[in-house]
Amino acid sequence: MTTSMPADGLYVGLISGTSADGIDAALVRFGAGVSDTGCRLEHGVVVPWDEALRARLVALGQGGDARGLDEIGTLDVQVGEAFARAVRELLAIAGVDARDIVAIGSHGQTIRHRPAGAAYDGAHPFTWQIGDGNVIAERCGIATVADFRRRDVAAGGQGAPLVPAFHAAMLHSSIEDRAVLNLGGIANFTLLPRVGDVRGFDTGPANALLDAWCLRHRGEAFDRDGAFAASGRVDDALLARLLDEPWFTLPPPKSSGREQFHLDWVDARLGGSESAADVQATLLELSAATVANALLAHQPDTRRVLVCGGGVRNPALIARIAARLPNCTVEATDVHGLDADFVEAMAFAWLARQTLSHLPGNVPAVTGARGPRVLGTVYPA
Repeated sequence: MTTSMPADGLYVGLISGTSADGIDAALVRFGAGVSDTGCRLEHGVVVPWDEALRARLVALGQGGDARGLDEIGTLDVQVGEAFARAVRELLAIAGVDARDIVAIGSHGQTIRHRPAGAAYDGAHPFTWQIGDGNVIAERCGIATVADFRRRDVAAGGQGAPLVPAFHAAMLHSSIEDRAVLNLGGIANFTLLPRVGDVRGFDTGPANALLDAWCLRHRGEAFDRDGAFAASGRVDDALLARLLDEPWFTLPPPKSSGREQFHLDWVDARLGGSESAADVQATLLELSAATVANALLAHQPDTRRVLVCGGGVRNPALIARIAARLPNCTVEATDVHGLDADFVEAMAFAWLARQTLSHLPGNVPAVTGARGPRVLGTVYPA
């Protein structure tokens, strides 16, 4: 594998995760002397999706059928256009010229995630993120790296999570076992032992079910501050039925998405007499329980859990996770210099830098790939 030193300078990272609640765009500077880690967030914005486009993407992401190749092709370009607008908005707010950006790293929008495993037993595992990199490069005039996950899947991996390499570079400690917890639509851990290999895996739903249930019953896109959940009580019988899902006991490497955890999955486990508020409280407890159970099973000596993603702003969820992990300090990554709202977007800027430098972006012990791989496709400016 040919390697070279990573190029320093300004990069843009883009991601719209499982929740599809907006496009996170991060302007990131890399280089010696920038910070202790050589990485600094210069600016970040969250650009809302067009509501009709978001609704279609969410429906596809949780297993809905496309209306044909024409729709997929159109959506691919529409998502690329939306990502390009997010870049232009970010640079305008930051007062930075496109010519000063080394590259864009774009995660795209996942519409199907079918890696090898119990949730998919087909002969040809795949993952599919749309948002045409050609469109982003053309509209922005900036080299763009996209389609990061499929090379890992081709190498026998899950294609997810990909952020652990970035977490390890930025947040590893030589004096304590740590875990980085991303609370997006799906929750995932990066395990950073004081000594030993980095590991990581999805644990199950974080915000995806909470958001979907809140939208159904409150007409609101998310449960602000966990107030809806706090108005109900955990239904222990329902929680037991939810936790009985076999996926939760699968060993890593594993990953998941809306295809597995969606409202039809919840509805199939309801008794029929539960109040909407009690279901919301139970779904929150499900997220907390699966996170805590996974950490205790795979790195029980963890002393610090560093939280990022949208769920970090849900105090009810954070409180329940902390209650289930009484021997851990649970705190936002902000405390350690990484804005919790933009960690994943920053990671895709970092991954673009890895790609352009012909350096691997995956961690085989995390994804299960046959070895380290340079990820992504480069679309020149």
